[in-house]
Amino acid sequence: MIYLDNAATGFPKPGRVVQAAAQALQRYGGNPGRSGHSLSLAAGEQVFRVRRILAQEYGAAPERVIFTSGCTMSMNLVLQGCLAKGGGLLTSAWEHNCVLRTASALVGRGGVRWEQVPGTGKELVEQFARRIRPDTALVECTHASNVTGQVFPIAEIGALCAQYGVPFAVDAAQTGGSLPLDLKRDHIDYLCLAGHKGFYGPAGVGVLLLGEKAELPPLLFGGTGSNSADPSMPEFYPDRLEPGTLNTPGILGLGTGVLWRKQLGEAALGRELALCRKLEQGLGRIPGVEVYTKGYRPGERMPLLLFNIQGYTSQQAANALSRRGFALRGGLHCAPSAHAQLGTLEEGAVRCSLGAFNTAAEVERLIGAVGEMAKGYRSES
Repeated sequence: MIYLDNAATGFPKPGRVVQAAAQALQRYGGNPGRSGHSLSLAAGEQVFRVRRILAQEYGAAPERVIFTSGCTMSMNLVLQGCLAKGGGLLTSAWEHNCVLRTASALVGRGGVRWEQVPGTGKELVEQFARRIRPDTALVECTHASNVTGQVFPIAEIGALCAQYGVPFAVDAAQTGGSLPLDLKRDHIDYLCLAGHKGFYGPAGVGVLLLGEKAELPPLLFGGTGSNSADPSMPEFYPDRLEPGTLNTPGILGLGTGVLWRKQLGEAALGRELALCRKLEQGLGRIPGVEVYTKGYRPGERMPLLLFNIQGYTSQQAANALSRRGFALRGGLHCAPSAHAQLGTLEEGAVRCSLGAFNTAAEVERLIGAVGEMAKGYRSES
């Protein structure tokens, strides 16, 4: 199977990530921060080491690096926390369902006004500026669309929010490990990361990084190993937002993935984008194939290509390609608003998302397979 679904989860996992997660199970078996014995202390030290790695990478204080079950959990902490008392929410029109469904639920409870802001680039910044009001409690924007790969101007939006004194949250699920962000420089108050995508870490671990002035009420309640006699959650971070047992194997695997991806450097993303350009050119020459994403310059688009084949629904095309040995994803990709912007809401599209382990030969094989499918439909018509 040729794996081309890295926007869903990075695969295969690097050997050192697998080893780090296995080592956590074998060597760091104590519950971090919950006991005073050596196994617990060793596990806690390893978890804090990963906090420091992420803090240095994104310009945060280590204690403000919060481990979660994934980017969805991180975004729920932010949205439900910032809008607990109501107010206005502004998001881009390109968001994932981790934002859309949470925002919809908050509106349904009452007291929350939500607007989806259209546009990309400079237009998106201008549209956000027009919609900020005195009651705006949060502005949120994805760093890159999981449907189109379009990269959005986070630094400019952050500067706008700082100007108006409005908290700013960023969903960096698609760019973590590939594109740099800095909480202070980019005026980000809440940064949400997925561990299992661009960092190639294990599933079931995510990160929420808090800016130096950001505050959130707890969403979940439980044991923290600190202030145990107090019936309330601690006031200090990370304990305030981390009840229960941490996912030590996931966290240590993630930490290794962050360092591994950093070691690959900027050249890794450039190579992936070059493969996307090759795929765009190849599919663009096939009659009956529509390519929705074009132009793969660094910093403007992630290595993700969206297409459809005449005569097939996106799900049918993805299933047919699966039978030919390719792992891609058809449908709406949990982002219906993005597909509505593209005009593909009814049938969706096939998404090919390239990663660190894909090759030019694999891209050529996919182009050939799509060409055969398109030719077969034309022959039958």
